Amino acid sequence: MTASTHQTLGTNRPQSTDVNRFEVTHVERDAYTVDIRGHRLQVDQPVDAGGTDTAPTPTELFAASLATCVAFYAGRYLHRHGLPRTGLRVRTEFAMATDRPPRIASLRIVVIPPPELPERRRAALLAVASHCTVHNTLHQPPDVEIELEP
Repeated sequence: MTASTHQTLGTNRPQSTDVNRFEVTHVERDAYTVDIRGHRLQVDQPVDAGGTDTAPTPTELFAASLATCVAFYAGRYLHRHGLPRTGLRVRTEFAMATDRPPRIASLRIVVIPPPELPERRRAALLAVASHCTVHNTLHQPPDVEIELEP
């Protein structure tokens, strides 16, 4: 390790020079906030894990990130084809690994299409929703560097 101690994961190099930045700030105990483009999100831990349960956990937000990305892509597909988005839902389930390191072992995303979706559009809707940005990122993980500021 160098003077700027870090750990790198993944093997892909960024394809873009666009860099997005935000900071996470400690609030109290296990609660943190992040300001992203003027939007404030908070994370915490459940009481039984030492937190105050004022917000979702980072792991829950990770799963929610995938679910909302799938929902967005499904919604855009419906809109592009002049179909209603009313009733579109995405149900998400995840299970934690039982071994080390701590991580999500499985995620299940179920797209519940609007009731008016024609049968002939179901396969295409699923195909589009399955190729959302977050899902693509999970299939082709980015390089991740975790460093300490000097």
